[in-house]
Amino acid sequence: MGMGGGSTGGAVSEINVTPLIDVLLVLLIIFMVIVPVTPKGLDTLIPQPPKNKTNDTPNDRTIVVQVQSNGAAAPAYKINESSFNKSEIESKLAEIFATRQEKVMFVKGDKDLDFSKIAEIIDYGHQAGVDNIGLITPRVEAGQ
Repeated sequence: MGMGGGSTGGAVSEINVTPLIDVLLVLLIIFMVIVPVTPKGLDTLIPQPPKNKTNDTPNDRTIVVQVQSNGAAAPAYKINESSFNKSEIESKLAEIFATRQEKVMFVKGDKDLDFSKIAEIIDYGHQAGVDNIGLITPRVEAGQ
């Protein structure tokens, strides 16, 4: 046995943090690359207010389906101010969009309605071949 005071070559009780730092830096770089690629929100289609306020004639190319609450009764349905029964809406939308090049529709529902009633109309629009369906909210209607 020597008296030199050297190490005995036994187990070291300290944690080697170098590999942990390497893993941490790799994860940091991966997250820095991935985060800017993620989308920030949903693409929405909002009807724009008319540029000329003196011309109040409605655009016949814009299709707006309204779902209006009738209290406890079934909701009333309108397509561009023409009233329809719920059973007629899908066939009417298919007829309207059969010859159109731009297949855009807007859905406007009363705030008192359950969203499932509006979702049915959105589903009818998809079944009629509509590509873009927008929702008209009270804020959009107010121009905000």
